[in-house]
Amino acid sequence: MRNKSGIIYKILIVLFIFTFSFSNAIIIASNRKKNGITINLALKNRIKIANLTETSEEIKNEQNLIYTNLEKIENIELEEETEEVDVREIQEEVLATSSNVEEMELNSRIALIYDRASGRILYEKNGNKQTPMASTTKIMTAIVVLENANLKDTVTITSKAAGTGGSRLGLKKDDKITVNDLLYGLMLRSGNDAAVALAIHIGGSIEGFAQMMNDKAKEMGLTNSHFVVPHGLDNEGHYTTAYELAKMADYALNVAKFKEIVSCQTATIYINGYAKVINNTNQLLGSVSGVYGVKTGFTNGAGRCLVSSCKRDDLDIITVIIGADTTKMRTADTIKLIQYAYENFEIINIKEIVDRKLEQWLDVNQGRIYVNKGIKNNVELLLDELDFETMAVKKTDVDKVEIEVNSIFYLEAPVSKNQVIGNAKVTLNGEVIDILQMCAKEEIRKKEMQDYLVEFMLLIKSITG
Repeated sequence: MRNKSGIIYKILIVLFIFTFSFSNAIIIASNRKKNGITINLALKNRIKIANLTETSEEIKNEQNLIYTNLEKIENIELEEETEEVDVREIQEEVLATSSNVEEMELNSRIALIYDRASGRILYEKNGNKQTPMASTTKIMTAIVVLENANLKDTVTITSKAAGTGGSRLGLKKDDKITVNDLLYGLMLRSGNDAAVALAIHIGGSIEGFAQMMNDKAKEMGLTNSHFVVPHGLDNEGHYTTAYELAKMADYALNVAKFKEIVSCQTATIYINGYAKVINNTNQLLGSVSGVYGVKTGFTNGAGRCLVSSCKRDDLDIITVIIGADTTKMRTADTIKLIQYAYENFEIINIKEIVDRKLEQWLDVNQGRIYVNKGIKNNVELLLDELDFETMAVKKTDVDKVEIEVNSIFYLEAPVSKNQVIGNAKVTLNGEVIDILQMCAKEEIRKKEMQDYLVEFMLLIKSITG
């Protein structure tokens, strides 16, 4: 009886494979651009398959065959994200156009250039608008993983991770893979299954991990970002801004392991001990000078997205593109931003300029600050440090850094150490860069009776010789 049931079960599976593969081949051919429907269909069936409890080798082989057919469907989204474009040809087209911001036409709905040295925005188009972020979500996913997991830990893939749709690393239920290799699969292959596997391993659940992501966002001061999932598939309440996404990338790139991963064009990982070579979805790597990361993305809600990091000489920038209509447009817009940055900006040492201008002011004015009834009549000043030493400025603004000092010139003793005496407003071509507090370097106590007696005795001595 059991053998008869097994045969019937196998026949049903074969019929399912044939029917499912044939019907979805028609769906793929006729509705390629409507990948959301196809992905959802594949996801539902994948979850069902992942939960099958049959353990015989023959049944497992049948399950793996179904997985293969599902992956053909799910790879529609991956193909959309990794659509091949000729980056060098696009770059030549862009370089033939003007780099003036007034003439920089972008297809993307959201764009931004971020200066890593100062954290300032060099250019933005809807840079603070809340938006879905697709797989660029995985930048925050990687941050949380790197700060909370052991890279050598081995993860056993759950049915939930195996059943995740969209762009995939190709993980199956009960596969074994290290956290390190999952991170490569997350950031290079953009594996949603890898994202869920990491989330469950570290946070206990997708919800638990999302809370960790939100806690980290709060710690980083990101007030316009909220996370619901670790992979970035469209979800209500899952959003960020281009500016905050740049800040996430900047934070992550300060982690050596993250920078190492996102700068790789290819990597070899191991699933169940078997090697698998994966390629980075970021096609700018190796094609555009100075590009060293970080993440692509695509969903229907976010459009084509690309966060890129680029460094040439001392100028280190992050560009963000969200909402491009095609991969070619996403690539072209990113190259336009990079070209604009390097043709129009250069790095200056703002700290040296501020220190020099303050020294000039002190030479003239410090002796004029009078402390009445203090054991010292003059006060030494100490200026707060800038948050950054260097910054990118427009080449036309290099000589337009100014410092405006406001100070109290009459003080009553006592004066406490670090007491605010005034401030220095640092401006660049009229734009306020920072306002630095100017404080007393040391305490000046009020004179007491014995201090006056000592002064009187010294005065008498000087007169009498």
